[in-house]
Amino acid sequence: MTKEERDKQRLEEQQNTQLLYDYVYLEYIKNGASEEQAIEATEDLMFKHSNNLFGEKGLAYNIGELSIPFFCKYFLQDTFTPKPNNKARNLAQVHLDVWDMLDQMFIKDEFDKSEIILPRGTAKTTVCDFAISVWLHCYKKSDYTLVAGKTEGDAIEFIAEARKAFEENKYIIKAFGELIDTKNCTVNKLELELTNKTKIQAISSTSSMRGKKYNGNRPSCIIADDYQGKSDVITKESRDKKYNTFIEDAGYAGDEAVIRNGVKIKPATKFIVLGTILHADCFMSRLLKNKDYKHMLRRVVDFDVEKVFHEGLWEEFRLIYFNNKLQDSVSEAKEFYYQHENEMKFPTIWDDKFNPLELAIKYYNNPSAFQQEMMNDASKIGVKWFTSNKVESPEVIESHNFIKTMLCVDPAATSSKRSDSFAFLVGSLANNGFKYCRKAELLKIDARTEFDKYIKHIVDLLLDYPDITHIYLEKNTFLGVDANKLEQEIDKNILLKRRNLVIDNEYQRANKNDRIETIVSDVNNGRIIFNSEDEDFINEVMDFAGTDFTPHDDGVDILASFASKIDLIEVVHRVKFYGTR
Repeated sequence: MTKEERDKQRLEEQQNTQLLYDYVYLEYIKNGASEEQAIEATEDLMFKHSNNLFGEKGLAYNIGELSIPFFCKYFLQDTFTPKPNNKARNLAQVHLDVWDMLDQMFIKDEFDKSEIILPRGTAKTTVCDFAISVWLHCYKKSDYTLVAGKTEGDAIEFIAEARKAFEENKYIIKAFGELIDTKNCTVNKLELELTNKTKIQAISSTSSMRGKKYNGNRPSCIIADDYQGKSDVITKESRDKKYNTFIEDAGYAGDEAVIRNGVKIKPATKFIVLGTILHADCFMSRLLKNKDYKHMLRRVVDFDVEKVFHEGLWEEFRLIYFNNKLQDSVSEAKEFYYQHENEMKFPTIWDDKFNPLELAIKYYNNPSAFQQEMMNDASKIGVKWFTSNKVESPEVIESHNFIKTMLCVDPAATSSKRSDSFAFLVGSLANNGFKYCRKAELLKIDARTEFDKYIKHIVDLLLDYPDITHIYLEKNTFLGVDANKLEQEIDKNILLKRRNLVIDNEYQRANKNDRIETIVSDVNNGRIIFNSEDEDFINEVMDFAGTDFTPHDDGVDILASFASKIDLIEVVHRVKFYGTR
């Protein structure tokens, strides 16, 4: 061992000893000792165990059983403590709050069910699921822990991380011994059986928790992490199903406490639910009203983002950021922030992770998603997704150099006043990298009696814009009949027949909200530019607040199709031969 390595080891030992001292002291304080008594008792205990502070059944082992925060900071220090050889961030108060809540739940046994709602990116899976699972099974506090992730992939990743902790963590191995034995225990991508006869199992949120047992016992702890996805909140039926399924499953998956002569012999199954708010009536929102659960809800910042990000220096930043007259508005906006950083920066839930500049940009590009995933504010869900747009006159638009042009069409099935419209969009990608809606229309056409009118309008647009090379027709309404009819009309027209037009006629199966979400930033940033004359189309786009809250979404739907499909078009340029004299 080199001198540098010895010095590094000595420093780590000193830091670990100080950490242990601090938590021994805190245990005495929590048990009613004065500061002077706690110091004296801590020094005596540290001296008494000086030969085995961190070894098997040593002092650290015993303090870790009494304090989940100490267990995480010492035994899981490679995950939670920044070191030269890892990428850990400094912990924030929210992480300590989660560990304190777990202390109350598992060590003090004050409650059996908890709901923890945190912003995206706050490491809730690591700080809660991973940490408590390792603690529970190191000390055999849970014979069987069941973790439900959003997908099977999440479940597999969780088991892999837990296995790594038991197999490779030198601090755990030193104090608890070898807990993984692949020859005599079940160890696979979804199950982790330990040598102390306990088991961790991970499942996807679509799998039922009912009937799961290990050695005849139901789970001692059930964790539901990101149990709901976007598909679970789209309709009232899907929201009802997600909540009711969990409540019913939870009722049959766990055990009640065993009490004899007024003494609790065995605690009830503990339930932990983690996630973010996706809807005012989603699974997580409903659980907030369930009095059986103890709740923790945190937001990324403690102020009204709609107010702060639209006033003062932040409003100036926004105007620069969306100013398409600037050659590089994003860089200029960021430079403005750096020049005023001291006045514009603000505290976040985790300063070592979240940057005010990046948070503000994320908000400007998609305010609705920001309110959901970062603020856990269901009251803002349903607000308009698009906050600004860029328009140009037809003359200015047509002055650009277009390198790709296509016609996108979304037919409607009916023509009543309350029904959807036929949406037509002639769009181009210019050599400046911007996308232009050269002509965007919403027309009421009776699909039953005016089919020929619909086809004729497409032909007229093809003739009006000779540079159109591709046509996209959504297949859901006419099932390909309109594509066949259009091909016939093109063959009849000598001008169109020679253009070798490509017709893309396919079903639209992707979730509409997900597709539209991909263009929010481009519209708000002005990378998609509208024709100033197409007011009806623009207004419908700007009114979009999600499919559950918007009566008509034909325009924004076809806009999303154009934005994605124009990038996929490959234009083959003709080769010109020049003669020689």
